[in-house]
Amino acid sequence: MEVQDRDLYARILGLVDPWQVRDVHLDVKGEEVRVIVAPKITATFACPECGKACPGYDARRREWRHLDTCQFKTILVADVPRVNCQEHGVRQVNVPWAEPGSGFTALMEAVVINWLLSLASIKTVAKQLRLSWDEVDGIMGRAVARGLLRRKRVAVRRIGVDETSFQRRHEYVTIVTDLDNRRVLHVADGRKRESLDAFFRELDADQLAAIEAVAMDMCGAFIASVSEHVPDAERKIGFDKFHVAMHLGDAVNRVRRDEHKALLAKGDDSLKGSRFLWTTNPDNMDAAATGALNALHEMNLKTSKAWAFKETAMCIWRFVQRSRAKAEWTAWIAKAMRSCLEPVKKVARMVRDHLWGIVNAMVLQITNAASESVNSKVQRIKRAACGFRNRDRFRNAILFHLGGLDLYPAGASSTHTKA
Repeated sequence: MEVQDRDLYARILGLVDPWQVRDVHLDVKGEEVRVIVAPKITATFACPECGKACPGYDARRREWRHLDTCQFKTILVADVPRVNCQEHGVRQVNVPWAEPGSGFTALMEAVVINWLLSLASIKTVAKQLRLSWDEVDGIMGRAVARGLLRRKRVAVRRIGVDETSFQRRHEYVTIVTDLDNRRVLHVADGRKRESLDAFFRELDADQLAAIEAVAMDMCGAFIASVSEHVPDAERKIGFDKFHVAMHLGDAVNRVRRDEHKALLAKGDDSLKGSRFLWTTNPDNMDAAATGALNALHEMNLKTSKAWAFKETAMCIWRFVQRSRAKAEWTAWIAKAMRSCLEPVKKVARMVRDHLWGIVNAMVLQITNAASESVNSKVQRIKRAACGFRNRDRFRNAILFHLGGLDLYPAGASSTHTKA
């Protein structure tokens, strides 16, 4: 190849002293370009541990896949020496165009990362870039590991704990989310106490003390974990409003179904097709739906009474003073327990047993909405990948897309090359 070709690739690769392009081989039939890189004869190399200059010896040939040259697959080839540092012993030299242990240049890894961040599946990226499935998966795995090592150990004020489905058959993973920055901090198998314990064990005493609020559902395992690790946890655990609303909505629906069955036995189909009316927020209804609901209320139905308990409970959430919030819930519980509606009474007992955490959520003004948003994104990632059979890959995918990590290798970033 001509001198200008060697200079072109030296610039593209961003080579620095003592590395230089020695030759470029073009295989037109095989649609491949091989770029031969070598150090200067008089070169010394930096110890990867301390940076001290050392002479190189015992070079070993290695290859890296680089960005394609037009339609030609481009391979970077170099004999990489080792150094014998007086302090750290024998080490292989780091090269400036790729990270240790990678078979790809930093710019090639950046392209793969960009493709994956667009929610393209591993299979699709592998096909488009003429890579294997395992090679693309390896790049994703290294990106996550790199990002976790770079993540700064900063104090987190408010966290959300939620679980999301991994596969069918009630298989779950536990996800911890930074509610302020909406990034995933931790992913663990299952929804057991140990799943959350692992997250807290990674924090020091100052970081644990900095936690001001933990939003979650009423999972006993999660309550036990937070109570053990977070100081003053009984004032920081907040049970999610939407979790309570879900139980109340289910209670209304149970009352509706039982009443609908009883009415049908009498030849009355008044409740037929009315589920939407009882489960929708009245503020989101159009005029026709509002009119239909009001007509049902005039019939003095049990479902209407259950619905009223649900709506009254939702209104209580506006109180943020601890004593007032507790008093309002106490009054609601008393009325609900006097009702003849067993599904409503069941929710009232649940609220009574967890009132301390519900009041905390109101005073702290926290919900798990950010965690629910993360959950929705996780399901979208799962659909794009057509599911995951491996839990480690599922965890990596969640952290890759939602961890807010610095994924790119040194020498490359999202601005250097776009897929």
